[in-house]
Amino acid sequence: MSDNSKTFFDFKINSINGEELDLSKFYGKTILLVNVASKCGFTKQYDDLQKLYEDFQDKGLVVIGVPTNQFGGQEPGTESDIKNFCETNFNITFPMTSKYEVKGDNAHPIYIWAKDTYGKSTVPKWNFHKILINKNGKIEDTFASFTGPISKKIINKLNQIL
Repeated sequence: MSDNSKTFFDFKINSINGEELDLSKFYGKTILLVNVASKCGFTKQYDDLQKLYEDFQDKGLVVIGVPTNQFGGQEPGTESDIKNFCETNFNITFPMTSKYEVKGDNAHPIYIWAKDTYGKSTVPKWNFHKILINKNGKIEDTFASFTGPISKKIINKLNQIL
């Protein structure tokens, strides 16, 4: 059983550069946590994730990309490959993590915490699933892969909570 008193900001995760990223450094920010992949039909969402990050960064939004190879083997590369792909093709400047599992028993603890505290809608069914975390580190909402980052649904929710 998870400790439901934990918040998103109580966790650590490795960055795509291999350094430990203490998520407490984002305390007071709103987070859009997105599991990503380089060879997916939704990969073009990187453009809109970057735009969302740029448009809402000054209001306190941080987008965090979590590469995973769990869906169709669509992220087979190394962290270095992924970083180069994102920077070269999409000019990504938001934080990216190391490659992790995001569902099942071996999922990163953040995803286990999300499921235990918010429910099944936090478990990604495919790449580019989005979990919105409020300034207090609690899950606010989830969005399926086909909901684009700059959809009205996400923009309206951000405008409510930022």
